[in-house]
Amino acid sequence: MGELLGVAVLGAGHMGADHIRRLDRVVSGARVAAVADPDTARAEAAVGGIEGASVHGEAVAALDAPGVDAVLIASPGPAHEEALLAAFARGLPVLCEKPMVPDPAGALRVVEAEARLGRRLAQIGFMRRYDTGYLRLKALLDGGEFGRPLMLHCTHRNVSSPPHFTSAMLINSSVSHEIDAARWLLGQELTAVTVLRPASSARSPEGLADPQFVLFETERGALVDVEVFVNCGFGYQVRCEAVGETGSARIGDDHGMLVTARGRAREEVPQDYLVRFADAYDREVQSWVDATRGGRVTGPGAWDGYAASVVAEAGVRSLESGGRVPVTLAPRPGLYGPNGR
Repeated sequence: MGELLGVAVLGAGHMGADHIRRLDRVVSGARVAAVADPDTARAEAAVGGIEGASVHGEAVAALDAPGVDAVLIASPGPAHEEALLAAFARGLPVLCEKPMVPDPAGALRVVEAEARLGRRLAQIGFMRRYDTGYLRLKALLDGGEFGRPLMLHCTHRNVSSPPHFTSAMLINSSVSHEIDAARWLLGQELTAVTVLRPASSARSPEGLADPQFVLFETERGALVDVEVFVNCGFGYQVRCEAVGETGSARIGDDHGMLVTARGRAREEVPQDYLVRFADAYDREVQSWVDATRGGRVTGPGAWDGYAASVVAEAGVRSLESGGRVPVTLAPRPGLYGPNGR
């Protein structure tokens, strides 16, 4: 494909607007062909005069707009299933932000629809697979330098949670990234979840169980623990330590900018995921554009999105019951190899 890839972006909120900027100013080989958002004024503002980009109030209208070759879905999770199935019906390659579909039944319908096509069209936006630190950790684990992996220790902290955030969303929104990262890093499915609730922080809104401690078991006996704390107040922090039989490695301790002024030095802590993972998002979208222009689909797929939804649902059930909840996945269609590939 010699021409620029025309992309329809669905959703012009915080994430969608950032992807519109990225496609227009950062990524090569693509252009914003159409944008859809129920709030058309917000869509117009996100487009910001990008030449040739049409604005629509409905997703389907954007998919059918002239010059659309592919779709980037950045709308709220409940709208993803309909958008994915509409893209599949038109044979359009898709990059879909996580969660692919929030509920496992809907996620499985997407997997089955793609399997019926006999070819992959969807890449799911688990951008940590494109972060430099995570890529280095994955290479170390795959190379066997530490022997058999035994544990992953993970930290996921946010400055504050938005007003609509619920206790369940700490699992199915925040920890969904750790779910995919653990499956990918270890090359194993997660088989059970236990969620523990320490005393809630005084900074957390009333009724929000924050922080939480999540423990995952894997099919080959490794353990993964996650501290998720979405109202820590001081910064956005994501860390992961892999412990093997003969060694360990930790990522996420990178130092931010060091500012010296008025006789003092201070180190800046990222306040937002779009700052911490800016390079990963750029690399993810560029990789998707390059693959799509070459007629390929790479990266995390629909099976990965489905598996994350199933594990997250089990985590929410554990949060509610206080007990260990097994994870049961549907049979994997032949279209998807190990871990969705």
